[in-house]
Amino acid sequence: MALVKPIIYQIVGYQNSGKTTIILKMIEILKKEGIKSATIKHHGHGGRPEVLSEKDSAKHIKAGAVASLVEGEGRLCLQADGTVLPLEEQIRFVDYFRPDIILIEGHKMKAYPKLLILRNENDLSLISDVCNIKTVFVWHKDLINSIREKLEVPVFHIMDEMALMKISKDLIKLVHNIDEKN
Repeated sequence: MALVKPIIYQIVGYQNSGKTTIILKMIEILKKEGIKSATIKHHGHGGRPEVLSEKDSAKHIKAGAVASLVEGEGRLCLQADGTVLPLEEQIRFVDYFRPDIILIEGHKMKAYPKLLILRNENDLSLISDVCNIKTVFVWHKDLINSIREKLEVPVFHIMDEMALMKISKDLIKLVHNIDEKN
């Protein structure tokens, strides 16, 4: 299978496992290397994501608009209501902005390559529940060996900055390999 842009990479784990922190660090590393990233986040807390209700765009939605787009000085904000887009449609939508990499936070059951974050032994069921795990980060070092027995992927402590740098650099190499082939 040929590699194509954008590269899609998921960061998954249960709520409060550190997904957002990891993605923020990855975005910074990628940006320093000139790599354009976009993100898609699954709002897994139940209910609808919050919006700034005092803004005109939110007022437009409340009045019945299905979508409201606001642009100013190069920033584009979109709010949509009554629209459920499957992840694949969200990826196509974000692809319009021509990122090199799309980082997806959540959507555990999708088959894209992923970094799995495990807080403790209660999260170990995710090893068999999700697929295409490329790397695992753990909060407790005593989990590393037991995970290595179950998976043949790199396993690191969540605070291992060098591991996160290596993962990011590997993604950057993929981007450059695709660019060279095109």
